[in-house]
Amino acid sequence: MSYHRGMDRPDDLDRLVGELEARPGRPVSDSLFQMLRDMVVQKASDLFLVAGVQPSIRVAGELHSWGGSLLDGSEIEELVYPALPPHAQQRWRMAHLVDCALRVPGVGRFRINLHRERGRAAAAIRALPTRVPGLQELHLPASVANLARLPRGLVLIGGPAGSGKSTTLAALIHEINQKEARHIVTIEDPIEYEHSHIHSVIEQVEVGTDAPDFPTALRAALRQAPDVIVVGEMRDPETMRIAVSAAETGHLVLSTLHTIDVASTVARIADSFPIERQNAVRQELAIALSAVLTQMLLPRKTGGRIPAAELLMIGYGARHHIRRNALQHLHQEIPLTKKSGSFTLEETLVSLIQNGQIEREDALVCAIHPDDLDILLKSTSARG
Repeated sequence: MSYHRGMDRPDDLDRLVGELEARPGRPVSDSLFQMLRDMVVQKASDLFLVAGVQPSIRVAGELHSWGGSLLDGSEIEELVYPALPPHAQQRWRMAHLVDCALRVPGVGRFRINLHRERGRAAAAIRALPTRVPGLQELHLPASVANLARLPRGLVLIGGPAGSGKSTTLAALIHEINQKEARHIVTIEDPIEYEHSHIHSVIEQVEVGTDAPDFPTALRAALRQAPDVIVVGEMRDPETMRIAVSAAETGHLVLSTLHTIDVASTVARIADSFPIERQNAVRQELAIALSAVLTQMLLPRKTGGRIPAAELLMIGYGARHHIRRNALQHLHQEIPLTKKSGSFTLEETLVSLIQNGQIEREDALVCAIHPDDLDILLKSTSARG
């Protein structure tokens, strides 16, 4: 589907474009600047540059052609490489794979992933929001705010790529920042949301710029007297080990994982270690873990996407199942800890259907336990 850059613009968008073009000090080429500017104007979340096809943008979850000429790999590299900061340029020369943030004056901030596919350069560029959202804006169940009030422990946010995990994480930090005076250290690659100091003192460490890797940054953070540590993503066993230990010793640690449900989120931690270490890791995790939130994005009837989530607040039963590696029973703990704020994905889906936010068919496709969803839908229909 082709997406014409001039379609459906509010009257003042041409004025906005003129203002953006007039801003001095662009650190990018004119061609890349035009693409990034159009991303902002069209409210696109992503720009994809792949050899042999026209540049594409994603708007409200749908992919459209941006237009323009076909690019080859060398043209993509020539377009993106000069805009990378020095450390990212060095990483690209060494490994041909780099993630970094780019600030374009007058336009905004972007996350650039420059990589290779079929031996050619390609890029995925994401527009980073200029404002940290509040939890209420995300349309998540109200009890998610409980995670920001936890004094200590490990909080994991799971979900597939592009499911809004980083946004939820940023909203939780913002919730703490608005209501409590705490020292918060975030470790990210790259920094996505920039936080201001409201009631909390927030330090944001960018891997590659401020520290060489996640484990080094995390070890350093523990010597900085933090109350809250935020790890943008759990990528390796060493980061996981330090994070679990930090949660055990009284810190509130928040992080994300690429998983689909509560059981797989917990399993991902232990399974990342050598088999002879996994049992010991499960014992530590059973002590340290405080909550697991998982989420996915569904098409909204009125356009755009809306999250559906599941939350397990960890209690005695869940800790017992984690120690025994009986993770298939964790789902059964959600109804038992409902008073603490837990809720199932299926309960969220039913609520979204009843409120007219999503289609029933989309909910059935996304349900982890479709039989539970069917029972809940029949029960609500009978009551109605």
